Order: sequence, then structure tokens, then C-alpha cells
Amino acid sequence: MRSAPPSFRWLLSFVLLALFAACAPPVPAQETAPAAAAPAASTAPWMTRIERHVTEFTLANGMHFIVLERHEAPVVSFVTYANVGAVDDPKGETGLAHMFEHMAFKGTREIGTKNWPAEKLALAAVDRAYAALEAFRRSSPRPDPKRVAALEAAFEKAQAAAESYVIPNEYPRLIEINGGVGLNAFTQEDATVFFYSLPSNRTELWFYLESSRFLHPVFREFYKERDVVREERRMRTESNPEGQLVEDLLATAYQAHPYKNPPVGWASDIENLTIEDARRFYAAHYAPANLTEAIVGDVNPAQIKRWAEEYFGRIPAGPRAERIVTVEPPQDGERIVRLVSPSQPFLLIAYHKPSEYNPDKAVFDVISSVLSDGRTSWLYTSLVRDQKIALDAGGIPGFPGTKYPNLFVFYDVPAAGRTVAENETAMLAQIDRLKTTLVDQATLQMVQTKARAALIRELGSNAGMAQELAFYYTNFGDWRQLFRHLDDINRVTAADVQRVARKYFQPQLRTVAYLVPPPKASGAAPAAGGGR
Repeated sequence: MRSAPPSFRWLLSFVLLALFAACAPPVPAQETAPAAAAPAASTAPWMTRIERHVTEFTLANGMHFIVLERHEAPVVSFVTYANVGAVDDPKGETGLAHMFEHMAFKGTREIGTKNWPAEKLALAAVDRAYAALEAFRRSSPRPDPKRVAALEAAFEKAQAAAESYVIPNEYPRLIEINGGVGLNAFTQEDATVFFYSLPSNRTELWFYLESSRFLHPVFREFYKERDVVREERRMRTESNPEGQLVEDLLATAYQAHPYKNPPVGWASDIENLTIEDARRFYAAHYAPANLTEAIVGDVNPAQIKRWAEEYFGRIPAGPRAERIVTVEPPQDGERIVRLVSPSQPFLLIAYHKPSEYNPDKAVFDVISSVLSDGRTSWLYTSLVRDQKIALDAGGIPGFPGTKYPNLFVFYDVPAAGRTVAENETAMLAQIDRLKTTLVDQATLQMVQTKARAALIRELGSNAGMAQELAFYYTNFGDWRQLFRHLDDINRVTAADVQRVARKYFQPQLRTVAYLVPPPKASGAAPAAGGGR
């Protein structure tokens, strides 16, 4: 199974979710090579059974569809997987990919408006008013405050006029009254994903609604949503020490690659995003060839194809997604981040590692499971259970994204009265243990069993299966990689784990971020902080 994508809208959310997740599974290790174990069963039979019920096709405009028939219940799950994420944000426009998550369900020319022709004119007036305001603001280092205030008033008036035509939440309301559930979206570094489920007798409604918002996108209430995003950044990052720490970690670990930028965007970039920026971004990244539609449930594939051609076939073709060309320079020495805050101490240790296309991807997933998957994991048993110096500890094998070379991040929440320094020492000892001690066969079999169970859980969920199919097709060109990856995990050996740990968990590839309390007043005992 792949590492779970950050179903967060920000990097911080991912880490906070990890804080409440179970830690890694340990195992009694041994110095001698483990005895050979019986090979795990191949997933080929599972894949074959799924293949019998999968129909795939690509429209003339490049949009790809994966349809999995399941007739056990009269419901259907839909996933639109856009091959564009925060990593694609233009310089000076960070947060733009995330804006499309906020704009996704604002409606269309037919839905969400009282009078589209009038609203269209009003939206054009908003564009002109904002352009005039920004042009004057940038015309001088010290623009006339009175003139700025007048232009701001004109802009607010234009916005109010445009909003008078809006029917709030009509798009999601239509989905809800037709039995839809789970309407949501998330922005990752590597993708933007939209999804919900409907009764199977409402399948054509999804085709109409989803195609309409891509055919003629309406950037309704753009500046209002921009203000919402700015406030979310303030709340989730600027007012949250853990969020600041994650942001500082990435900005330190990366010097060139855009993985250094937060998905929500930098504050000044968000504040200056314009509708024109959004239009350019949409034209460059939301062409049909960059969209994968996964449909899982009680459907007729032949009918699905007819509807796909009727509704989505109307959308003109456009450019395919291009990969980021910036390559992060090799790191040649440990980097340190230290953030002082009167809050819960926190520790992050990150190592540079290859992308998801590296042959050792499965080995990294096994390492993550050995160290931080459950109460038998090495980090949990050592730091939490035995030493009692941490409340939680674990690892994330691909952060902040996986499409490009990324980070293996370890996190640790010190227990009351314990420092990040002593937790760092204990955590590094467990990481080094991978280099000196071969993981025993029982542990590897446990990891394989858990991976197999995770795949079974995904197979049982229409919504989960749709996301997996779309992810693997978009990133690997074949949804069958979902099963092949489990076979790759089954082939990982103790020697593979040791080899990869020795190669990548090196001090010169490491960035360490500490969140520590401020020092106590002079004469008082030292604070329970730490770090170097």
C-alpha cells in the first residue's frame, strides 16, 4: 500500500493527525541473518478479480476514466484526481493550487446564481475595481492613503454587487438533497482531489455537475475565499507553534525545490492572489489530460462511457502537466531549526530520500512500519512504553509529497518534564539500530500482514478504492501498481532495510527541528527544553 496521502489541506494538519496515530511496530531484532520465511502470497489473484470488473477509457480530449463495477449496494463513489498540487504554484503565487479546493463547489453558470448574465457583468466590475486598487498600491512606495481608501471602497462596493446575485451553497445543497454524502476536497503538494458519493440512480447528476464546473469555471467570491484562506493560515500556522515548526523545517531542509513552500501559501502571496492569476493557473493545469475520474459502485460501464462523452467530451483539450525541473542540491551537513514557544515541546527529525519512483520505495514503507506502526513498534516500545520519555513518536515515509525527492520525517512528543534533547538521543538510537541490527523475520511478516490488511480494507470501500485507483493511475500510469506495491513489500528483506537505513539515515542528510519552551528567569532551574 502507498503511504496515506496528506488528506490535510496544510502540512501542519498532516503532522497533527500523525500525533494521534499509533506508533511503529517493533520487533525483537537479532544480530545474525534471519532464517528464510515462506514467501507471502502474491496479490495477482486479487488483481485479476478486480480487473474483470474494471473498464478504462480515455476521451478524445485526454480525460481518463476508471470504472469499477460493484453491485452489492445501489451507491456510487466518484473521485476527480487533478494532477496539480501546491508544488506547481508559480513563484510569488504560493497557495494558488489550494485556492481551487476552496473554489471547487461555488457553483457554475447555471447553479449558485440568481442571474448569470448580470452576475457576469458584476464579476467583471470586481476585476476592474481590484485591478485599479492594486495598480495604485504598487505605483509608489507610499501611495496616497485617501486614494487607497477610495479605491478600496469602490472594490468593496463592486464585491457586494456581485454577491447580491449569489445563491450560497446551492451546489453542495443539490448534492445533499439528491442523497449525496462525503462531499469534500483536499490539496496536497502533488495533487488536488475532489470526491463524494451518490445513489446509483443519480449517477448522471454527477456527470452534469462535475463537467459543468470544469467546462466553464466561475471564480465566484474569489476574494472572499482568499480572505478565508488567509485567516486559515493565521489560525493553523501563524498562531500554532507546531505549524510554524513544520513550515520552518521544510524551509530549512529545502533550498531550491518548491516542496519548501507551504501548501496554504506564504502570507504575502495569499494576500496578493488575483482572479487573473487563477485563470492562468487553471488554463495551465486543469486541462482534461490532467484529470483522472475514478467511479466505483453500482454502475453500467457502457452507460458511463456514453455520459462521459456527452458531458466531459464538451471540454476542450489543453496542455498536459509538466514536471518541476528544479532539483534540490545535495545536502552536505546537518541543519538545525529551533523554535521557542511556551507550548508542548515537539521534535522533528527529517532525512532526504528519493521519490516514489525509486526502487526502494517499498523498503521505506517497511521501515516506517517497523519503527512506527502500532504499540509493538520500536519507537513506541522504547520511547513511550519503556523509557516513558515520550507521549507519542512515529515516522512518515514521504513528506511533504512523494512525486519528487522528499523527506522521511520522524516526530516525537516529549512527556511532561522530559526534554526534546533526551528524546532526540533516544530516537536516533532506534534509527541507528536499523543500521546495526537485522530486523527479524517475525517483524517483517507482521509488516507484510498489516500491509495486506490495509489493502483489504481499501478493497472494501468504494470511496477508498476510487481514490487508490485514481492515485496509482495518475502517478504510475497503471492502477494495478496498487497491488504490485504490496508484492514489492512482501519481497523486502532484512538486508534491504539495513542497506537503505545505512544509505539515507545519515547525519549530513538530516534536518532537526526543535520546539522548546523559553528559558526560565535567571536563578531558576533550566527549562525542560533541549536541542543543540
